[in-house]
Amino acid sequence: MILFRYFKSHSFQGEVESGTRRKVKRLLSFQRYCHASRLLRGLVPHTPGSLHLLDDDYLGQAAHMLSKVGTWNFDIFLFDRLTNGNSLVTLMCHLFNVCGLIHHFQLDMVKLHRFLGMVQEDYHSQNPYHNAVHAADVTQAMYCYLKEPKLAEQLSPLDVFLGLMAAAAHDVDHPGVNQPFLIKTRHHLASLYQNTSVLESHHWRSTVGMLRESGLLSHLPADISQDMEQQLGSLILATDISRQNEFLLTFREHLDNQDLDLQLASHRHFMLQIALKCADICNPCRVWELSRQWSERVCEEFYRQGDLERKFDLEISPLCNQQADSVPAIQIGFISYIVEPLFEEWHRFTEPSLLSQTMMGHLHKNKARWSCLRCAHTPSDVQAHSHADEPNPKGGGGEGENIP
Repeated sequence: MILFRYFKSHSFQGEVESGTRRKVKRLLSFQRYCHASRLLRGLVPHTPGSLHLLDDDYLGQAAHMLSKVGTWNFDIFLFDRLTNGNSLVTLMCHLFNVCGLIHHFQLDMVKLHRFLGMVQEDYHSQNPYHNAVHAADVTQAMYCYLKEPKLAEQLSPLDVFLGLMAAAAHDVDHPGVNQPFLIKTRHHLASLYQNTSVLESHHWRSTVGMLRESGLLSHLPADISQDMEQQLGSLILATDISRQNEFLLTFREHLDNQDLDLQLASHRHFMLQIALKCADICNPCRVWELSRQWSERVCEEFYRQGDLERKFDLEISPLCNQQADSVPAIQIGFISYIVEPLFEEWHRFTEPSLLSQTMMGHLHKNKARWSCLRCAHTPSDVQAHSHADEPNPKGGGGEGENIP
């Protein structure tokens, strides 16, 4: 976990020395100050986790898994172990190849690997949830959604490129705390983005910086590369959970009116936004063995934030109090008010597909299992946890706020 040193402003009873304030700003900037500037480093160096250190047996198993990358029971945790922590780079290189994107966009493989290495490196491995494995998991889910017949028949190579890139980079440099935490600690990024989509804006701008630094799109005309950057931003910003109702209502209206025309670029882009939002919160739709691990990880990240808030006498954010908020209670509320409504509409959109039926089956079974686990608590525990099932108000800092 990032070691935060919280400083108290006037509103938090007192001031501290400017040196401490600068130290906090550095630690909360999410940048890796322990590394030199990438501009000085040049190519991302090989680390002990690089693929060239893996033996043939591990590489063979990883390659076998990649042959089934389009299946919903893909175990990203196992894949990350087989690739020695390089799941995101390995997965993206494979998908770009099988989707024909390297040839279509005439991408330089050295620049592509350099860019992906930057992205993977800028995910914080100490985060239990928002790390490179989560990014790889979302990317694999996004690939499955892009293969849905309703979408696959209409998507252009640019659509596929943007969808996979946005999935891989959607949480890059995530600090392991949510937006309300940044706002109440008066972090400079909250001021920079005016307390609106703070993390998502940072993820996007960081991605653009790495794209330009790696030169991945430098061979394309400037107007085209700039348009790609803007579309990436539109996709990543759509993962802001405070905009959940906005997208859900628009999606529902399109389905009710039957007016989605995927021959229109704007409608395809909207469906890419919806697909990315689904991929970002699809953990409850996975098989129980995988879903449970993700649930425990995200709650551990919540609890760490709560411990940090308690340490510095801040109000503990919703769902971040380990003494009051149980994992089953958090998950039941998340599924009921965030996941189910979105995936029910996705189910309608796919008419429904076999994948959608599989996901909904897992979702209902997992919710039932969490309900059983919640009932195993004592009556006093159940009463204490009951508030976790209440709908999360917009921007309220609940589970959605922690999963941008």
